[in-house]
Amino acid sequence: MFNRIEKGQVEKMFSYDSQRTGSGKSFLNMELPVMGYGAARDLQKNIVAARKGKIINNDVVLWLEHPPVFTYGKHGGIDNLQMDLLLLGKRGISVEQSERGGNITYHGPGQLVVYPIIDLEEARLDVPGFVRMLEEVMIRTARDFDVEIQRRQGKPGVWVDYRKIGSIGIAIHKGISFHGMALNVNLDLMPFEWIHPCGLTNITMSSLKKELSKEVELEKVRKRAQFHMASIFVRKLVMISNDEFVSILKKTSIEAAA
Repeated sequence: MFNRIEKGQVEKMFSYDSQRTGSGKSFLNMELPVMGYGAARDLQKNIVAARKGKIINNDVVLWLEHPPVFTYGKHGGIDNLQMDLLLLGKRGISVEQSERGGNITYHGPGQLVVYPIIDLEEARLDVPGFVRMLEEVMIRTARDFDVEIQRRQGKPGVWVDYRKIGSIGIAIHKGISFHGMALNVNLDLMPFEWIHPCGLTNITMSSLKKELSKEVELEKVRKRAQFHMASIFVRKLVMISNDEFVSILKKTSIEAAA
């Protein structure tokens, strides 16, 4: 069972010895516990600051799940929530605004969330190309489990026919990307019925479980997604455990560099 990391713990977690992996030819790859949305957002901001300040020379990819939460983008989307906030609170579902683009969506256990923190200029990527690469990671991963998914013109994310199975919402700060993508694996889809997902009406959400009529082990999905992430971005993934992350990445703190 994963331990949940809360917001107040984040500032203790991130500093990095950039000599460990050399130049930016690798992704520092971190598989994290189930993490509250606010805690994950704070962690990403710390990594963005470290990446921009050259405290670290490697791009970073976070792999995690969130407890139940509705999030909406910097341009709004709360108006597409169809459930009373008090009722959501009683169900243990929070609502948070995010810096990412896009409208409202839902995150919860059983969904693979991936946050790549990447210097797009250094990687020579424009935003449309970066989004297509993230979509391609989900497309190839689903195909490994015999689910054919595809893009739809003008609608970021990936679909099984007209059923949406994966979402993308990114933010860019001074050329550094954060937030990212979410692929529905064994996710409870009921909360999607309480919103207009991504601001779209008459939309059906799906998952690998729904398409296959059976549970799919999320760990296996994550491993295949990591394989395709490395292949599509042409990067080596340097795996860092949580214990290692806390114990050896303390040479320079984000606060000291600010």
